Amino acid sequence: MKEGIHPDYKPAKVLCACGNEIVTRSVRGDFHVEICAACHPFFTGKQKIMDTAGRIEKFKNRYGNASSATVSAAPVKKAEPAAPSKKGNAGENRAAKRAKAAATKPKKAVAAAAEASAETPAADAPPAE
Repeated sequence: MKEGIHPDYKPAKVLCACGNEIVTRSVRGDFHVEICAACHPFFTGKQKIMDTAGRIEKFKNRYGNASSATVSAAPVKKAEPAAPSKKGNAGENRAAKRAKAAATKPKKAVAAAAEASAETPAADAPPAE
């Protein structure tokens, strides 16, 4: 370890408002805190869980015991199939939709070119007799 570049790491006391004192080491010195592990309700087991608006009772009334709920539960209606979308199949991507649309439309330019090539013989083709 290089000398002169590190701060002093000296013993320190952490004092809580409840009177608990913890001895540790620090570069700052002594600390004063409002709450520690010795007096915090979560760590001491004195924490009170507040049930606002009776949420637990509502849950128990609605669902009850898991084993009795499955036996006495009414049969669940199956959902009706959704109406088809106006835009077509939602699973298809844009390119697939365009390809399908192009395949169903008559191709005017291709058809015109085919007619023109049929009427005029090709330059390298032998003359028709």
